[in-house]
Amino acid sequence: MSEYLFSYGTLQKEKVQLKLFGRILRGWKDTLPGYRIHTLEIKDERFLATGEDKLQRTLVFSDDNNDAVNGTVLEITGEELLSADKYEPSNYRRIKVVLQSAKEAWVFVAVEIN
Repeated sequence: MSEYLFSYGTLQKEKVQLKLFGRILRGWKDTLPGYRIHTLEIKDERFLATGEDKLQRTLVFSDDNNDAVNGTVLEITGEELLSADKYEPSNYRRIKVVLQSAKEAWVFVAVEIN
């Protein structure tokens, strides 16, 4: 059974997908309403060792109905979803959201905004 992961950042990159999953993922554009992008500094040395930038984007819930984040819905396996859990910085958590298309998907958000 497929899982859906909404990516608004590094997991959209083909080089990251190849390194993490060993393949280019199937995906399509979608939008997450009710959120906006926030940039934060990552301090997780394990994540930084992957070659990613210290400044990363995360999502912040918004009370403004006009706020929305564009990204890509990636179709992955349950095992690949667990690999994505291990890839993300230690202060990111996976939550379930409903996208503009009405599809439910997982998304990673930072639990602390600095």
